[in-house]
Amino acid sequence: MAVPKKRTSKSKSGKSSWKSKANSVSLRSFSLAKSLLSGKSTNFVYYKFTKNLD
Repeated sequence: MAVPKKRTSKSKSGKSSWKSKANSVSLRSFSLAKSLLSGKSTNFVYYKFTKNLD
């Protein structure tokens, strides 16, 4: 006797994709932060503010 397969709900299937996207973004941001702190950043533009006491 044939039994139909259970369908996974949209919320359950969406959780795994959300977690993998969040993981990849967090790894990229952590890598960028490490390069900024070490001073080897070449692909991120930011301004260093210095106080000029004139």
